[in-house]
Amino acid sequence: MAEKQRIVIVNGPNLNLLGAREPNQYGHESLESINRRLAELAGEIGAECEFLQFNGEGDLVAAIQAAAGADGVILNAGAYTHYSFAIRDAIAAVAAPVVEVHLSNVHSREEFRHTSVLAPVCRGVIAGFGADSYFLALRALVGASGRLI
Repeated sequence: MAEKQRIVIVNGPNLNLLGAREPNQYGHESLESINRRLAELAGEIGAECEFLQFNGEGDLVAAIQAAAGADGVILNAGAYTHYSFAIRDAIAAVAAPVVEVHLSNVHSREEFRHTSVLAPVCRGVIAGFGADSYFLALRALVGASGRLI
């Protein structure tokens, strides 16, 4: 049997409040529920997930650096997406491909959310599909054969 792909899912500030925080913008599902469903999907497609959530920028940088040996990283950096050059540099420094995700369509929101300083160093960006953004990112990182694409 082929070795499972290791995907690290890193969530940034305030995502621990999903389900209670601005449900009209982010939905009613908790981060724990999304993580459980991601773990189920990962098992079905030949991957395993590690789940991390931090509110501090330095913790996110450290998590990305620690994921350097992973097969892929799914990152929702929250508001740091729009101004954290430290997180951008961490992404650029690791070999693991990173997919930036957002629950909401950041391009239909406030002007400051329209620019991501992370996107240029990420494999791709998925936004606006609610929790499904994470599932699309997982499927994008792990191909049908269980090999990274």
